[in-house]
Amino acid sequence: MPDERDFEKRLDSLREEATRSGAVAAQGVDVAGGPIPRKPGYYGEPVVRPPVWSWEVPVYFFVGGFGGMASVIAVAALAFHYFDLVRGAAWLALIAGVLSPILLTMDLGRPRRFLNMLRVFKYRSPMSVGAWIVAFFGINSVPALIAVELWQRHIFSGALANAIGVTAVVLLIGSAFFGLLLSTYTGVLLGVTTIPVWFLHRVLLPIHFGTAGLGSAAGLLELFGFRARPIFLLGASAAIVETVLWIALELNRHGPADRALFENRAGWLIRTSEFLSGPLALIFRAMNLIPLSALSFLCGSFVSRFGWIEAGQVSARDPEAVFASQK
Repeated sequence: MPDERDFEKRLDSLREEATRSGAVAAQGVDVAGGPIPRKPGYYGEPVVRPPVWSWEVPVYFFVGGFGGMASVIAVAALAFHYFDLVRGAAWLALIAGVLSPILLTMDLGRPRRFLNMLRVFKYRSPMSVGAWIVAFFGINSVPALIAVELWQRHIFSGALANAIGVTAVVLLIGSAFFGLLLSTYTGVLLGVTTIPVWFLHRVLLPIHFGTAGLGSAAGLLELFGFRARPIFLLGASAAIVETVLWIALELNRHGPADRALFENRAGWLIRTSEFLSGPLALIFRAMNLIPLSALSFLCGSFVSRFGWIEAGQVSARDPEAVFASQK
């Protein structure tokens, strides 16, 4: 074995090379795949700080997902004159518009913290952008439903009725715009972090969250009795996309970097959720068991949010996953 003097000479040569050229060409040590304990490593602390979100955040992801996409469905239904569907979708958007800031406030602990996030707008901060999206979605979705109810119930007539109708259309469009952002930005929020299992799937996450929100909104409308053909097609399309995304997730593995998605409780949560919202929902829909298909998709979408949060917490505490993701 080489003695200590050999190591000192090697170290001196590396120092001289760094001083002379400003860089060292020698290959370093590849820590990924090495004998790294799968536990917090730096004085008992994780290399990457894991998320400290409680149950309110995944529930908020779920509620914001179906509410945001419900507002998009409301505008599409208005364009094709499905006026009863407009009202039903607007109610779902209202529920999300009210519950989303409540859930965020519960997670933050104090209402003042959520209000403080609205004091400034940082376009480079997903958290700041998300807070403003939630606020503007609520500002549009709540009065949109009121205007829709007044408009469709024909409480007023003449010029006032026309003004209410125009107001309803404008508010529905605003709600749909911010709703589309609300249902997908949460996936972007996870993807821009340094947590390996989220960062490595930063392209898949917004698509998955948006699709899950669309299928959940369609499923809820079907459970409430709206059985229009376009809603059926939306539910079927969402289940097909979820199936494809599940296959892509299984094929596009990154070894130790994203193993949290396929192991232990997080792996079971994600695989169960994808099966419920993908193949099983499709099978029920092909058998014309619409309520079962809707329930299956909703359960899968709900469980999926908890699965991804769990995977992020596990991945952040795994030093080898962090190092492997940097390769």
